[in-house]
Amino acid sequence: MKVLIVGSGGREHAIASSVAKSSKVDKIYCAPGNAGIGQIAECVPIGAMEFDKLTAFAKENSIDLTIVGMDDPLVGGLVDVMEAEGLRVFGPRKNAAILEGSKAFSKELMKKYNIPTAAYETFDDPKKAAEYLKTAKMPIVLKADGLALGKGVLICNNLDEALDGVKSIMEDKKFGDAGSRMVIEEFMTGREVSVLSFVDGKTIKIMSSAQDHKRAKDGDKGPNTGGMGTFSPSPFYTDEVDAFCKKYIYQATVDAMVAEGRPFKGVIFFGLMLTEKGPRVLEYNARFGDPEAQVVLPRMKNDIIEVVEACIDGTLDKIDLQFEDNAAVCVVLASDGYPISYEKGYPIGGLEAFENNNGCYCFHAGTKLDNGRIVTNGGRVLGVTATGATLKEARANAYKATEWVSFDNKYMRSDIGKAIDEA
Repeated sequence: MKVLIVGSGGREHAIASSVAKSSKVDKIYCAPGNAGIGQIAECVPIGAMEFDKLTAFAKENSIDLTIVGMDDPLVGGLVDVMEAEGLRVFGPRKNAAILEGSKAFSKELMKKYNIPTAAYETFDDPKKAAEYLKTAKMPIVLKADGLALGKGVLICNNLDEALDGVKSIMEDKKFGDAGSRMVIEEFMTGREVSVLSFVDGKTIKIMSSAQDHKRAKDGDKGPNTGGMGTFSPSPFYTDEVDAFCKKYIYQATVDAMVAEGRPFKGVIFFGLMLTEKGPRVLEYNARFGDPEAQVVLPRMKNDIIEVVEACIDGTLDKIDLQFEDNAAVCVVLASDGYPISYEKGYPIGGLEAFENNNGCYCFHAGTKLDNGRIVTNGGRVLGVTATGATLKEARANAYKATEWVSFDNKYMRSDIGKAIDEA
């Protein structure tokens, strides 16, 4: 079969690598892709938001299955557009992707169906938001309602920071139209855990847990990013936590979306906070996480195509989702200065070292081909992933593999997975 993957980041490279392992697949396309994806797929110069062009390409090339990796096209309704043309596509429709597209919607859903989350208020008037903050307990969390590339969340320690945050999000439009509405949420403490799941509208199958590192600098300092590294599984995601989440969060979310007339098919990402009072939902995403996919998918035993098709066909209950009894760590190699300002266009050396190293992967995020050379083309450049029998072994392997790669202004955190030592 022919498969089209929509997106251009490390997540899409991880998806493409899994798809390439399937015996069912003869040809992979990726739009627009990147230099790494181009080594296992044919990259097509069509943007992820060019719905008409993507649909036309899929029809003209007899694409059997399209996998939409990115949030923007999902929230924008690419699945609806392609399905209307009789195409087979994996991902939630627009009315279900709102689970990620609007934080206000997802908070209201959780409140209505008693899904554990932080207390919150929603505002579309910056003056009313400011008035509310004057009586609120600090620290507090401000969230732009819409999509903001994983960066639309501000943690404010005092009133001045919070008022500046309201101005930044709602008046200065730091995150564009995503900040037209804003959710103000109580600050929760505890361990953050990411849990990805496959959903077919009614059945949900949970993937192995992961843990992300959002801040740019060591020690969780610096600005929020799209993610500087991950590890899987999380030692803090215990059997007790899993049992609680299955009872009160996972299936409850799937059932709530059905009750709202918005059945969800695709991947639901549960961002969880493990508080003293139990697990709480921080956020939902309507697709694979990035860089969570880079540590979860290499550990999955199943043929990803079989799982994806079961989600589309509503037969996920027949799939026995299985993962290797090992661990994986991903360290993001970024351009120094990310996520604020950075230079790109630097040649990348050492990539050939990954070709014959089983258990080590180099997922491209911000790369491109320039006169036959692979060069940096973004803030997050590469995701170096390694597996191991234990998390500590995987961490050691991943950091060793980062030494194989060189480019000017290369930057990475040195403490990805350090929490492993505390477990």
